[in-house]
Amino acid sequence: MNLNQITVPSLILSKSIPFYQKLGLKLIVNSHPGYARFNCPNGDATFSIQKVNALPKGEGIFVYFECSNLDEYVDELIAKDIKFDELPNDKNWLWREAKLKDPDGNQLILYHAGENRLNPPWKIKQ
Repeated sequence: MNLNQITVPSLILSKSIPFYQKLGLKLIVNSHPGYARFNCPNGDATFSIQKVNALPKGEGIFVYFECSNLDEYVDELIAKDIKFDELPNDKNWLWREAKLKDPDGNQLILYHAGENRLNPPWKIKQ
């Protein structure tokens, strides 16, 4: 099994599409105003947004995008007027993360984990 895509809700795709393009995702489907899909810059995963009439309640979902050059990438996004809730910092689970929200309030985490992404010291032995 392989993960193909994640879809997040959006009230107004005309705001969300340019936001995700600023993040570096490539728009490959635009069925505006109802749906848009992007290619991630690395790998073959896709990411999509779908028009909804109301956003989910509560904390919602958290979407993680891995970046090998996290600090430099965050600096580039800040220069493009992307606002961050949390700048890159080291976490006790051995990942470096920065947090932001898209125009609809979906939680996005840009991170770098290196070897610890799939092989943390506490990994279950198979």
